[in-house]
Amino acid sequence: MPPLIDFRVDPSRYRHWQVEYDGPVATLSMDVDEKGGLFDGYELKLNSYDLGVDIELNDVVQRMRFEHPQVKVVVLRSGKDNVFCAGANIRMLGGAAHSHKVNFCKFTNETRNAFEAAEQDSGQQYIAAIKGACAGGGYELALACNYIMLTDDSTTAVGLPEVPLLAVLPGTGGLTRITDKRKVRRDRADIFCSIEEGVKGQRAKDWRLVDEVIPNSKFTDTVQQRARDFAASSNKSDIEAGVNFGPLQRTHTDDTVSWSLMDVKIDRAGRKAFITLQGPNEQAPIDMDTFQAQGDQAYLLKLCREFEDAILHMRLNEMEIGLWVIRTQGDPDQFAAHEALLANHTDHWLANEVRQYWKRTLKRLDVTSRSLVAFVEHGSCFVGVLAEILFSVDRTYMMEDEFEDDERALATITLSEANFGPYPMANGLTRLQTRFLGEPECVDVASAQTGVALDAQTADKLGLVTVILDDIDWEGEVRIFVEERASFSPDAMTGMEANLRFAGPETMETRIFGRLTAWQNWIFNRPNAVGEDGALQRYGTGVRGDFDLERV
Repeated sequence: MPPLIDFRVDPSRYRHWQVEYDGPVATLSMDVDEKGGLFDGYELKLNSYDLGVDIELNDVVQRMRFEHPQVKVVVLRSGKDNVFCAGANIRMLGGAAHSHKVNFCKFTNETRNAFEAAEQDSGQQYIAAIKGACAGGGYELALACNYIMLTDDSTTAVGLPEVPLLAVLPGTGGLTRITDKRKVRRDRADIFCSIEEGVKGQRAKDWRLVDEVIPNSKFTDTVQQRARDFAASSNKSDIEAGVNFGPLQRTHTDDTVSWSLMDVKIDRAGRKAFITLQGPNEQAPIDMDTFQAQGDQAYLLKLCREFEDAILHMRLNEMEIGLWVIRTQGDPDQFAAHEALLANHTDHWLANEVRQYWKRTLKRLDVTSRSLVAFVEHGSCFVGVLAEILFSVDRTYMMEDEFEDDERALATITLSEANFGPYPMANGLTRLQTRFLGEPECVDVASAQTGVALDAQTADKLGLVTVILDDIDWEGEVRIFVEERASFSPDAMTGMEANLRFAGPETMETRIFGRLTAWQNWIFNRPNAVGEDGALQRYGTGVRGDFDLERV
């Protein structure tokens, strides 16, 4: 068994990032420990990164919002001389399993998206201060920032050299961001992505690759001044104290992973996992002051942290578990009260951050390359934000009427305002809007039932579930579905599910993940990149890749 990849980190254990706080401005320095690779067999030279570096960055971005909400501007810089970031580590990519490479790219994308959206969601702007070589994933780090500053000297350049050097694509959104976000001209983008040396100085600004070019002698002072200016013009409220994130408690057996509010039971023979989220055990806090006083133990915050950890753990550590069955258990009314507190105080910074956290976590579920199914069983609490799971998965099965020897409350689904706006998918639509793309009137009909506990027949009539089953049919029909799903090709399932989940308009975010699923997935399997004589394997030897020249 490969070593367990753990996404639970904290600042006391960072090996690759340093953060300094000065009122509304934070300085985030990338100073990668060469010997700190997640696996053996490579060194993280020139500020190159692997999944371990990105796990820490994801933690930084998360804590910046919750623990340091006073921050309005984050300056992203290098902690090393003469290099900003060389991008993803080539030795790691060359030696990693295909599944790890693609999941690494996906997680990296999600981290970039998180700080890219920080201004809109949390009032925090990111400035990239580039001094030294900035290539590949290093430039993609900068692309996700709100503003890019470049020093004008002989060694500093930005580049996306993956095509000429490695026979792969900029896998964390580089191609998409330079065209859709930076709006670089197509012909210039073609040149930019075809050269190894990158683009420097004023040319980088003229081509829209950066926002500002500063003489080397004035660079540090100008970056600091720009950060102060951005902070002064920010509309973000001044917040005195945040919420500290303590360590997540998690226990393991061979086939079970448990947190305080959820657990995962794994059936390895059946290649499936049952993920159960628990409703609250206590009444909702009376106000947001009480909620904030509970800190990271506040129910909806704690559940979100655990659910995210479960998604990431299962993605990277349980590759052969192809079907996730998601269930809930708890009191729907009690859950609704917890959710209503946040919904009624959207102007409170912490209520906003928790809701934004749920938005990001649900998006992680949307793009997870597993077959996803929800079981709405008796005793469940699919309410509001938890009901969003039902519209994220590929199918939903719901219990109808009483089951013999089952004394739990009858299965219901309760919609809330959470299902009609605050948690959009990557395509910019709500999950219900995406579900009813061809029948938009169904969203209005469902909205009229907000706050009503919907039984199986009503939920079926409203189109909120796939299949409703009574006591006689439940076990047999569910078993047939599970066995059928396990018999299909995992590759075909990944392609089918990723296509079906994102109906509707194309956005920069859907284009990024779509290209990752299709183009990068395919290219990472091709011998031109990963074969014995491929570019990834020959990188650094002085010998270029030997390519199969047939166009596909």
